[in-house]
Order: sequence, then structure tokens, then C-alpha cells
Amino acid sequence: MRGGVRAVLQDLLRGHAPRSYSSSAAEAPAVRPPRDRILTLQSMNPQVRAVEYAVRGPIVVKAGEIERELQQGIKKPFSEVIKANIGDAHAMGQQPITFLRQVVALCTYPDLLDSPRFPEDAKVRARRILESCGGQSLGSYSASQGVTCIREDVARYIERRDGGVPADPDNIFLTTGASDGIASILKILVSGEGNSRTGVMIPIPQYPLYSAAISELNAVQVNYYLDEDHCWALDVNELKRALNQAKQYSNPKVLCIINPGNPTGQVQSRRCIEEVIHFAWKEGLFLLADEVYQDNVYSQDCQFHSFKKVLYEMGPEYSSNVELASFHSTSKGYMGECGYRGGYMEVLNLHPDIKAQLVKMLSVRLCPPVSGQAAMDVVVNPPQPNEDSYPQFIQEKEAVLSTLAHKAKLTEELFNQVPGIKCNPLQGAMYAFPRVFIPPCAVEKAEVSVK
Repeated sequence: MRGGVRAVLQDLLRGHAPRSYSSSAAEAPAVRPPRDRILTLQSMNPQVRAVEYAVRGPIVVKAGEIERELQQGIKKPFSEVIKANIGDAHAMGQQPITFLRQVVALCTYPDLLDSPRFPEDAKVRARRILESCGGQSLGSYSASQGVTCIREDVARYIERRDGGVPADPDNIFLTTGASDGIASILKILVSGEGNSRTGVMIPIPQYPLYSAAISELNAVQVNYYLDEDHCWALDVNELKRALNQAKQYSNPKVLCIINPGNPTGQVQSRRCIEEVIHFAWKEGLFLLADEVYQDNVYSQDCQFHSFKKVLYEMGPEYSSNVELASFHSTSKGYMGECGYRGGYMEVLNLHPDIKAQLVKMLSVRLCPPVSGQAAMDVVVNPPQPNEDSYPQFIQEKEAVLSTLAHKAKLTEELFNQVPGIKCNPLQGAMYAFPRVFIPPCAVEKAEVSVK
């Protein structure tokens, strides 16, 4: 109190108005009302707001909440949550391929190269990858297009897969999973405003990556419908219908194909692929071939045919003119290594100036994860019959694929045993897309409740 009196007297002697003091601490400054947020749903990018991705949407969020409640001991009429929204093989119990993990482990921690626990063929691959990395470290940036030796291995893999059709490493782009490659090429393709906006033709049913990317880029989604009555076949007449209708309000110039199909599980015949390529050639469409399930073919009556191979075998009129981007990934197949985010994109007949623009755009992100690139290398450069790791590798690979084939058949049969559900044969991929028939009485009650 004495200090307060002294301060008041000093103010009076100096001719100042006396300050107000109290025995407690100085008064806190007045609280200002919160300012308006800069970023709101109204001010944000409307293209991002329009994006929908049901694979990880509200249902999945709710499932996560239920799963946490189970972990906390909250009683439910069930003991676990089975996540059937996405093809995440390891999350569902699939075991990793030993050789792939060995090579990536050696690349990640090179001191293990001295360990006798690792086979020599894995060490050879790890040393080769590391020698192509800056500072011989997986922790360094790679070239934006990807590690050179891995792109070379991808090109050789494609040549083997396609029976000798040449592949140029300069046309290979390593990507953060196949999704990154698809989104990147769509960015290059999309342009225009109003009725000149780029139209992107996608199959329905579709994998929601496509509709989400199209919304984000403010392009126009052009739906073409797969034929459920004929095992989700792709009919060129339906492509023509969708294209002609879309020309009234957009500039369709991209045709997306998913083979084997996600989420429909069909595998396209060679004849169908030829018809699609001819359609794209005739109509001037850029082809996107999503082929990440090329190892997942279960039906004995089906075979995977790459769009690139068929394109080349149709002759130079097609192979020299049709622009094609095809995609593969570590996430599916027999590997199921979703978390590594490894993938590649091969582009064909891309104009050199456009390829330079693609490299420029990809350089902004610096590079895809180098550990994912290493995983991709093992996929395209697996153990050979004369190498030590081959017996274990081929046993694990065949075990995974046979298990997936068994599960596909079991899923199909179980769905078809349920009254009111019909499921087409699952020829490939990792999904089933059953049809649910709503009983007439249920429809009538629903209509009454709406009224």
C-alpha cells in the first residue's frame, strides 16, 4: 500500500493525473472479441470442398470411433471391426513378402549388409540401389523422375511382361503409389472453362480417386456404365453414348480404364482392349490404364493383357499415335505394401514439350519416397530361379495369390447364398460389387414414409 501512495504523490508533484492502484496485481487488459476466421467453408477453395472420397469418409470415421470404444472396454454386441472399405492387405493379416522387406531393410540400414542373416541376392540389389542414391543413402533426395537404376529395372520388367515390347526408362516416372501418378497426369491434361472444360471419362462403378481428382481439378466427370448383366463388361457402344452426350457441355479428351476392375473385379478380354484402343484412336482421347491389379487374376478363363502390349501389336498406326499412361503399384498384387507408397507410371507418345512440363511439375514435390522406390524395385526385379531366395519368394507369392483367389470365390459364393443379393463372378482384383434387391414391400413402406 505504501508503494501505491508514494506513486500517487509522485504523479501529483509532476502535474500528472493520479493513476489508479490497488493492492492486487495490475488489471488485465480488456479481452478483445475474436476476429473472423480467414479460412472458412465459404472462403476455402470450392474445388477442394466439392471433393468426395467415400473410401475414407464418414462411415470409416464412425468405424474408427467404434474401434476405439472397443479398445476402451465399452461393451458392444461384437468384438471387432472389420474394415472392408479399402484394399489394405496387411491390415487384414496378409504377411509381407520376406525378400522385399529384406532389400528395403538393407537399404534403410546398410550396416546390415555385413550380417550373415541376409541372403546375398538381397544384398546385391540393396547395394545397387544405394549406389544410385546421393551419398549412398536412402535418406537423400532422388531425381524427380525417380532413381535411375530403378527406372531401368521397371523398363526391363515391362519388356519381360509384354513379351519383348520395348520400354524406355526415360518414359518411366516413379510415383507415390499409383494414385500420385494418376493425379499428376490429370493435372497436365485438364484445361478450359465453361463448355470447353476437359471431360474425363470414368467407369461406373468407379474407384473414388477419379471422381475426387476430377472435382479438385474442376474438370468434368463423364460417366460410362459397365454392363453388370455381362459380368461388368465394357461396351464400346456405351463409350460412344457417353462421349457424344458429354460433347454438349464439355471437351472430353481423357478415357480412364481400370483393368482388372476396381471395385467390380472383372478382367477385360484382349478383344475388348483392342476395341477401346481403336475408339480412343478414332475419337482423339488420351488413355489412362490403371493396371495395379495385374497380378490379381483368379479366373482360369481370364488373362491380363496390358494396354501397352495390345497397342503395339495393333500396329504402328496405333502404337505411334495413341497417347497412353499406364500405372502400377506396390500396394496391391501379391505384395500389399500400401504403406510404402511405391508406384510407377509409364507414358507413351507424349510430346517432348509436354514431358518436360510433367518433369517440371513433379520437381516441385522434389521426389517420391525413396523407400517406396526401393520397394517398387523389388516388385519389378524379384529373385530369379538361379538365386538363393527364389524358392522362398515363389512359395510366399503363390501362397498369397492362391489365398486371395480362394477368398474371392468364397465371397462370391456367400453373397449369392443370401436372399436378395446377386454377385457376379470375381475374375480379378480384390473387391466384390454385389447387387442388393430391395423387396417390393420395403419399397412401398419407404415411399409411404416419404409422403
